[in-house]
Amino acid sequence: MALSPKERMQAAEDAVRQLEQALSGVGVTFPSLGVDGVSAAGLYGLPLVDLGRCNLDTALRLAAVLHERAHP
Repeated sequence: MALSPKERMQAAEDAVRQLEQALSGVGVTFPSLGVDGVSAAGLYGLPLVDLGRCNLDTALRLAAVLHERAHP
């Protein structure tokens, strides 16, 4: 069963919310995190999550968190 446009957008918004909470839990904030509007307008597949842009401090914090996770 295919998802309706409303269900597709809800699924994408839920994914963004979960990612935002997970990143926040490790001290990382992506100020431009959101649903990609172009892919959300399509009829097939799920919309893409746009991670957006981040500053150098955010990129380094994310790299450190990922490194810590990969090498505990």
